[in-house]
Amino acid sequence: MKRGLLMSDTHCGHLVGLTHPDYQPHFKRGSLKQKTEYARGVYWDWFAEEVEKLRPIDFLIFNGDAIDGKGERSGGTEQLEPDRRVQVKMAAEVLKFVNVPSVVMSYGTPYHTGVEEDWEALVAEEFHADISSHDSRSVNGLIIDYKHHIGGSQSPMSRASALSRENVWNILWAEHGEFPRAHVLIRSHVHYHSYAGGYNWFAMTLPALQGYGSKFGARKMSGTVDFGFVSIDIEDQKEYSWQSHILKQKSNRAVKSL
Repeated sequence: MKRGLLMSDTHCGHLVGLTHPDYQPHFKRGSLKQKTEYARGVYWDWFAEEVEKLRPIDFLIFNGDAIDGKGERSGGTEQLEPDRRVQVKMAAEVLKFVNVPSVVMSYGTPYHTGVEEDWEALVAEEFHADISSHDSRSVNGLIIDYKHHIGGSQSPMSRASALSRENVWNILWAEHGEFPRAHVLIRSHVHYHSYAGGYNWFAMTLPALQGYGSKFGARKMSGTVDFGFVSIDIEDQKEYSWQSHILKQKSNRAVKSL
């Protein structure tokens, strides 16, 4: 049996991105960065504890958006660290903590990870990891197809449709001889965890490792945010199991009177 981690969307450098303690500074009381300091600590502590429970881990598929970028759309107001060189080091520190012998990666969204350059390639270099826009790997005969992007939906009823569409495209790619027919398809980008499948295929969107709190997500989008990752145990192409690791926090929002 081989055990793997499937994770993505750490958005290192964002105020609520996954942040290793070495990059968790303290800020002036009352500032926006100080207000998110506690959340970053909760996110990291939960992630670290969940990963420790799963060791030993044989492989990692890191499915894009390792860094958050400069945050141009918000004028940099959401950035814990705007320097992408530092963000690359932050993402590398996350992978050092996970510490697995085999790592593959996919490129994330250009807005976050570089339009004219691919900053995630520097993270991949650090771990001698293959990185691509779209690829597949065989683990004990189980073929996993992975890429970052998938179309999102603000309707809960349509999320399975997007995954089914990815499966049909995989069938057509296989007919063209470009990609192997996959048993499992992994997608990310949308920051919600959803899955669908049939007797000979299974597909999922991974939860994100960026918490709720970006201006785009909080002010524009209607859907939920799932914070976490997925582990998978593989015996062979017919015998495998997976587990969702999702952080569930108690709401501390008091309802205020007008």
